[in-house]
Amino acid sequence: MSAALKYTLGRIGLFVAVLAGLWLIDMNVFLKLMLALVFSAALSFFLLRGWRDEMAGEIAEAAERRKVEKERLRTALAGEDPQDPNPNPTQDPPADSPR
Repeated sequence: MSAALKYTLGRIGLFVAVLAGLWLIDMNVFLKLMLALVFSAALSFFLLRGWRDEMAGEIAEAAERRKVEKERLRTALAGEDPQDPNPNPTQDPPADSPR
């Protein structure tokens, strides 16, 4: 299961748990929802720290993979091959280079 899904389900679960606890108190439904949102956000900051850090790591890795793939595609579209040190083998090397 991905870390983002785990974290999201954890946040929703905390919200539902806090709302269930507030449901027993006699107050306006809108106020109960707002308080549940605030309290669950505060609790998730402390209780779900590990899942949040795991999710941030996955996002950072995905961003790095996209960055590398984007750079690879740019060089391929520019006609350069990053593995080939001499992109034009038919041309002679410069005169000052050793043969």
